[in-house]
Amino acid sequence: MITITPTITLEDSDIEMQAIRAQGAGGQNVNKVSSAIHLRLDIPASSLTQEVKDTLLNTKDSRISNEGVFVLKAQNSRTQEQNREDAIVRLKAWIKSATKKQKPRRATRMSRAVKARRGEAKKQQSVRKSLRKKVDI
Repeated sequence: MITITPTITLEDSDIEMQAIRAQGAGGQNVNKVSSAIHLRLDIPASSLTQEVKDTLLNTKDSRISNEGVFVLKAQNSRTQEQNREDAIVRLKAWIKSATKKQKPRRATRMSRAVKARRGEAKKQQSVRKSLRKKVDI
């Protein structure tokens, strides 16, 4: 059981991890050892609540396939175990950030004094620029 928040939990059987070879430089070791991890989470088939599933599926993320499978690649560390832990931490962070409720924006108004100061500043700038023009003789 993976606890993301006090109200959101995920079963271990919902995520599938597969070891693959990491990309990039690393010498002979990178060519022999499968240390990178592909983490797959089938969102529609997971044990998450329907509200959380809908929120995750509606996020604009290129790591979500058309079928609703979230794929995460972890290859920062040299060992497979560290990459597994990194993948789970990143999955938790992604779910937490995607389900976080945003505060509604409250419209504000500029005060009359601010509008007056802004108008004065614009007039001064206009005068300054008009003084840079060529003078007619």
